[in-house]
Amino acid sequence: MNQPPDDQTPRRPTAGLGGLAVERTPDKPGPGPTPDALLRALDLTVRRRVEGLLAGEHRSSALGVGTELAQVREYQPGDDVRRMDWNVTARTGQPHVRVQVAERILVTWLALDTSPSMQFGTAERRKADVAEGVALALGHTASRRGNRVGTVTFGAGQPRTVPPRQGRVGLLGVLNTIRVEPPADGGGATSIGAALSHLGRVARSRAFVAVVSDFRGPRDWRLPLLELAGRHDVVAVEVRDPRELELPDVGDLWTVDPETGQQLRVDTGNRLLRARFAKAAAAERAEVAAELRSAGVDHLILSTDRDWLKDLVGFLRLRATNRPPVPPGRS
Repeated sequence: MNQPPDDQTPRRPTAGLGGLAVERTPDKPGPGPTPDALLRALDLTVRRRVEGLLAGEHRSSALGVGTELAQVREYQPGDDVRRMDWNVTARTGQPHVRVQVAERILVTWLALDTSPSMQFGTAERRKADVAEGVALALGHTASRRGNRVGTVTFGAGQPRTVPPRQGRVGLLGVLNTIRVEPPADGGGATSIGAALSHLGRVARSRAFVAVVSDFRGPRDWRLPLLELAGRHDVVAVEVRDPRELELPDVGDLWTVDPETGQQLRVDTGNRLLRARFAKAAAAERAEVAAELRSAGVDHLILSTDRDWLKDLVGFLRLRATNRPPVPPGRS
């Protein structure tokens, strides 16, 4: 929601991600798109803060070649003699072999919402800025030690899919897909459900899936999310802006749905109207949280007015240690 532009409004800089200044103008009062220099600074900051967070070590349910012992059993014809456990063989008098937990490559998919509603922001950054940062952070952690990362974008023009790739190539795939500008006409309401169904078709092997979105628009995503969570480890990262949950007292205001273009004139000076808006907004977000929980996925809330990277890192640390993730912003 923005007020009609005032030609007399002076330009003023605002702090962006990483401390670089982004100039605000009357026709663009919000933080605006992340400049390339700012994105590079964010890339470096993210890399330093999340280095070593997710090392890529993860337990596989399969048995095979690895470094962690699963069991010792009697030798069977066809077993690799190089896996003989000579100590157990000497004690029992029967040949035994060591069976280890197989080490597998971890595949990560980032489903990134690039719809017009993600361009909204009234704090130090837009929701899109936070989403870009999350993609960078997860891209860094997911592409290390031979692991692979792929991306799917939805909500702005034609969806883009980059298959999982290892190392720097995988990270470059993330960087090349996060800077998607929304269509000028809004492009219509975003179908998260269609994006998740598409992701379910392209993500063939079991993977870690992070859905980064504001979860606004049609509620067509519960069934596809259930199906996705049944085959993959899924995390829903919801990005919010504080002004989406309350109306400021600024008099008459034209509000615009960024995805459909629908306009509505409201009197924000009406105290009862502001109270009803806040109540309805809170109830709507609670419904989204309840649906995500019912789908069996972890739900992390990141806000444009918080240190979202600190919240994300804390959330990932707790997941990595198999403890219930309850960092700030956890629903």
